[in-house]
Amino acid sequence: QVQLVESGGGLVQPGGSLRLSCAASGSIFSINHMGWYRQAPGKQRELVATITSGGSTNYADSLKGRFTISTDNSKNTVYLQMNSLRPEDTAVYYCRSGVYISPRGPLYRYWGQGTQVTVSS
Repeated sequence: QVQLVESGGGLVQPGGSLRLSCAASGSIFSINHMGWYRQAPGKQRELVATITSGGSTNYADSLKGRFTISTDNSKNTVYLQMNSLRPEDTAVYYCRSGVYISPRGPLYRYWGQGTQVTVSS
């Protein structure tokens, strides 16, 4: 009922920047939070950053200062600005959203399909 579509991934050189986007669509009453996770080959999926509907943000400690999460609430879109990229940032980046589809219903969580980010010289 709710779809998350990611875009903006690609191949960049070390030190470069990328901006990922994730647009949520469907029968959304309100968004509780949105976030980004990533999974590198042979590793577990890990938190990158989250942002609540009130604007509170959380970042993985190792990524603070390089990555910035933000939203455009009018478009139900979350962004991830990634600067000073390093080869170890190479991973599939997944968008996640926690949404309410009715005024008093439960919270539903959705994952996007993922977008590949490759940092290589």
